[in-house]
Amino acid sequence: MATVIDVLKSTWEELTAPGAQFAYSEQEVRGMTMRVFDGAPPDMRFLWEMSAGFGDKTYIVYEDERITYAEAHAAVRSLAHHLVNEHSIGSGDRVAIAMRNYPEWAIAYWATVVIGAAAVGVNAWWTSAELEFGLGDSRPKVVIADDERLERLLPVLDGLRADGPMAVIAVRSDRNLPDNSARWSDVVDADNAPADLPPATIDPDDDMCIFYTSGTTGFPKGAQLTHRGSVHNVLHLAFANTSAAVASAKVAAAEGTEDEKAKDAEPAIMVPTPLFHVTANNCVLHPGTLTGAKLVFMRKWDAARAIELIEREQVATFTGVPTMSREMLMHPDWQTRDTSTLASMGGGGAALQPDLVEKIDDAEGAVKPSTGYGLTETHGIITAVGNRFFSERPTSAGLIMPTFYAKVVDEDDNEVPAGERGELCVKGPAVVKGYLNREEATAEAIVDGWFHTGDIVYMDEDDFVHIVDRAKDMVLRGGENIYCAEVEAAIYEHPSVAEAAVFGVPDDRLGEAVGVAIFPKEGATIDQASLSAHLEPLLAKFKIPEHVWVRNEPLPQNANGKFLKRELREELAPSD
Repeated sequence: MATVIDVLKSTWEELTAPGAQFAYSEQEVRGMTMRVFDGAPPDMRFLWEMSAGFGDKTYIVYEDERITYAEAHAAVRSLAHHLVNEHSIGSGDRVAIAMRNYPEWAIAYWATVVIGAAAVGVNAWWTSAELEFGLGDSRPKVVIADDERLERLLPVLDGLRADGPMAVIAVRSDRNLPDNSARWSDVVDADNAPADLPPATIDPDDDMCIFYTSGTTGFPKGAQLTHRGSVHNVLHLAFANTSAAVASAKVAAAEGTEDEKAKDAEPAIMVPTPLFHVTANNCVLHPGTLTGAKLVFMRKWDAARAIELIEREQVATFTGVPTMSREMLMHPDWQTRDTSTLASMGGGGAALQPDLVEKIDDAEGAVKPSTGYGLTETHGIITAVGNRFFSERPTSAGLIMPTFYAKVVDEDDNEVPAGERGELCVKGPAVVKGYLNREEATAEAIVDGWFHTGDIVYMDEDDFVHIVDRAKDMVLRGGENIYCAEVEAAIYEHPSVAEAAVFGVPDDRLGEAVGVAIFPKEGATIDQASLSAHLEPLLAKFKIPEHVWVRNEPLPQNANGKFLKRELREELAPSD
């Protein structure tokens, strides 16, 4: 008798068969053979234009503000023409977006993408020094920034402009502006917008977005996301949802039970994570826009406010980091508010722990757990699983999406047998072109088209991926990637520090918190308060260690002189 998992896998085969909805074939992409969806649109401008048909449907809700699709399209047309006519922006150019999740973020993003330029997603947590690096690396012609980001940008703007023009468009700011700046209200006039978008020439493999991602050495790296890659991520998400729905209906019919709750005809999706990450941008904004969803933005994360908005806006899908789902389920308002419209709760950015899968599955109503695993470097998801299938494999991250080739390799890059642990490598159109201005880092991460994820996994007998550990020296705090080398470099600027090793500390709320073991210089003293005071002007707040251990002996090292971080973590912050 076929199992639930058998039904899911056979459904995948049906949906990807030649001539089927998600059929794919092998094509040459950037000089390599890849699997490409036969029906993939050429670029993301095509997908944006498709959404114009949603007209007066609500597109974005932010606090008490509401914007329809028609209003958003008018604003995008207005800003797109301004960027082209006033700043000569087009293919190969960049526009940086530095703000919290305001509606203007989405407008600025689409206006940039549709004219063939690349949007640079600026981490809203960055300090002045980090902004100076990111904008200096990406060299946007225009920076669109809200007041908080402007405050941090202005001290370094003259230095950035010394290397070339960099105009500023201020969003929701009344402060005095420098030369070559304008206010959003002066450049975006939706009421008098041109009837059409400016013409643009876009190649599927042109840069569409630059998102900065953490590595193990040096500064953050700007991953070059393409139109083709983003289109394929949207189609992967559509495939994951369609296959789960079709397979669920088959299982229900075989069992003689009712199928799981259908999606609302006018779905609402909550967007609680920052749009400068692929989770919110590529995995929520993109598919939500394509399907005519109502996107509910939040000024900042607050579990009570999220529950209130789920009730008020009749949210059907919640896609955030697992911490957020856990906080909502544990909040007392979860028992008193009406969350019955919620059909799916999950997301990415960190593993959804098995106990949380069970808690979501046991929650009142029809809400079902879901998760996806992926990286910035894969434009979003590599795997996905949801509904009853996730409950069948609660320790897994799901099945590999159709257009990825995948292999698990040992330290010598040899493929390991099924069931054995190794590093996951993937190849496909959703792998980024590379890292901006980082040829060596690109060559190290992407070998013959194969992207080395840095994640240790094994694949079970049904090809479900199980994530075991990360090979990369990184801390994943509430969905934020923090690379240890950067934090260590800042710590070493403290005059009392002789040795420092930064590592992840298990945290029930955030998944991981930042910890550091320090061996001070002879005769010197240091504590958490003085370290934090030293780091505050150097690092974004979320990168500053929350756990500090000062040792009276040198840190343990291996034969190559590398600190034994795993040993330190097990000694100082055991997980049990």
